[in-house]
Amino acid sequence: MQKYKIHKISLAAIFTALIFTATYFIAIPMPAGIGFVNLGDAFVLLGAWILGPLGCICAGVGSALADLLLGYAVYAPATLVIKALMAFVGYYSFKVISSLLKRPFGFIISSVLAELLMVIGYFVFEWILYGFALAIANIAFNLIQGLCAIVASNVIINILFANKAIARYINNLKQ
Repeated sequence: MQKYKIHKISLAAIFTALIFTATYFIAIPMPAGIGFVNLGDAFVLLGAWILGPLGCICAGVGSALADLLLGYAVYAPATLVIKALMAFVGYYSFKVISSLLKRPFGFIISSVLAELLMVIGYFVFEWILYGFALAIANIAFNLIQGLCAIVASNVIINILFANKAIARYINNLKQ
């Protein structure tokens, strides 16, 4: 079991870096310069599903760090909280749903719930920061980002679980 603890810590560092990289390098600015669309959410979800609660830390830190380095420091505190909560919702809703339905449905439904939380979280934050009209306008961009993350994360996790050795390794991490 000690081996898996070390692996889990190493994977946490890797997922933090993956989340940062997918957010930082695949950043498409939104109109009016008030944020960007990225693929980091796909790795937020993957980190949550693979690492469990530890994925929450990876999600918040990796995403907030990207905000800081991309020049969106005003978003960093909100991103830290929103992405950590996304991972939390993604992981725990997957646990509940996959106990009732087959695993692929758990991944799909939990990713949709997590991405809805992201859209609502940024809507509230941007409403406070910029006003209602701009917050409403950004919902479309956040929905696009969420949809891309849902598709990408579900494709990747199903590819990983199709390999029995990888699936067994991921399941052993959770013990």
